[in-house]
Amino acid sequence: MGNEAGETEEYSVEKILDKRIRGGKVEYFLKWKGYPNEDNSWEPEENLDCPDLIQAYEDERKRKEKEGESKEDSTNRKRGTGTPVNEGSKAKKKHVEDNKKQGFDRGLEPERIIGATDSSGQLMFLMKWKGTEEADLVPAKQANIRCPQIVIQFYEERLTWHTASSSEGSKDQQKD
Repeated sequence: MGNEAGETEEYSVEKILDKRIRGGKVEYFLKWKGYPNEDNSWEPEENLDCPDLIQAYEDERKRKEKEGESKEDSTNRKRGTGTPVNEGSKAKKKHVEDNKKQGFDRGLEPERIIGATDSSGQLMFLMKWKGTEEADLVPAKQANIRCPQIVIQFYEERLTWHTASSSEGSKDQQKD
């Protein structure tokens, strides 16, 4: 019984780092307590249970906007005008992606799923690999086939059981 609380605690949010809107839904980029930055992940707002952290992030964002920092950043990101800064980071990212294998192509053994997102239009799992601190996104379709037990474990950890109301409960306990 006490184990359930421990598992929930395992995935507590340390800090909100960024915000975006995908498919009309607000998502936050989260730093998880006790996990390295490689495990940070985008999560939909409705999945989060940390109103105080969201409030702190939004307050900080408003404060920065007043100072004019955040406005310039977000304008460049939204526009994607192809300024040298954007081109440089895109080229660098592309180069890294070409040389670095992703997901199951890395040949590593999956350890556990840290999170999930469907921001790309398909369900993706954030997979933690054995023997490395790095995690990356893999399509759920691949994970379902290549490591079904890890997928099942991920879902089971997030199940919430609703106890029956007292009137329903008495029906179940007629044997007593």
